[in-house]
Amino acid sequence: MTASTSVYLQRLRAAVDQLGIEATDAQCELLLHYLQQLQKWNRTYNLTAIREPEQMLVQHVFDSLAIIPALKKYLDTISPGSETRPIVDVGSGAGLPGAVIAILLPERQVHCIDAVEKKMAFVRQISGVLKLTNLHAHHARVESLPAFNAQVVVSRAFASLNDFAKWSGQHVAASGVLLAMKGREPHEEINALHEQTEWRVSAIEPLHVPALDAQRCLVWMSRKENK
Repeated sequence: MTASTSVYLQRLRAAVDQLGIEATDAQCELLLHYLQQLQKWNRTYNLTAIREPEQMLVQHVFDSLAIIPALKKYLDTISPGSETRPIVDVGSGAGLPGAVIAILLPERQVHCIDAVEKKMAFVRQISGVLKLTNLHAHHARVESLPAFNAQVVVSRAFASLNDFAKWSGQHVAASGVLLAMKGREPHEEINALHEQTEWRVSAIEPLHVPALDAQRCLVWMSRKENK
């Protein structure tokens, strides 16, 4: 392990601890390997506009880690029988947050969807190299796929709330939720969502991203009949 690798691993462990996530050393090492693979592939395939390793660590990996506590809390409290339902990451890009979720929640099947083939090729590579048998990649438009019956469908900087719900709602189980990772609270998007779709915002949860000085929030959405 090089000195820089050791530093990144220490920072990953510190971020996990700061967020109150229970993670093994092996899981932290998988997160580091994911970051290394992202850096390697990005030099050739331009998967993300963020190129500096430090910024990839914070703006991609730490940002994705920030939803794990809320996601795990939700999954721990839902009704028995739903544990077999998958998590779907829409507009996943390079597997963010899907790959991070798959590493930290190995008992859950995670499906990443993106319309850009090279990004899903990277996720398939990650699944193989890191031996993440619960991580799956789908090169497609989300609205064109058969319903996943997912407990959670999540997106990170994917689309407006209205478009996210319109394109992805079919994949959510009757009792499931849509989760949108956003920056500032999207008040105009919320108004449009309530006017135009069967979905409503049930909660807005502030997110803390270690080492990032920017606003982040998690928008929880449920069907209007599930009040």
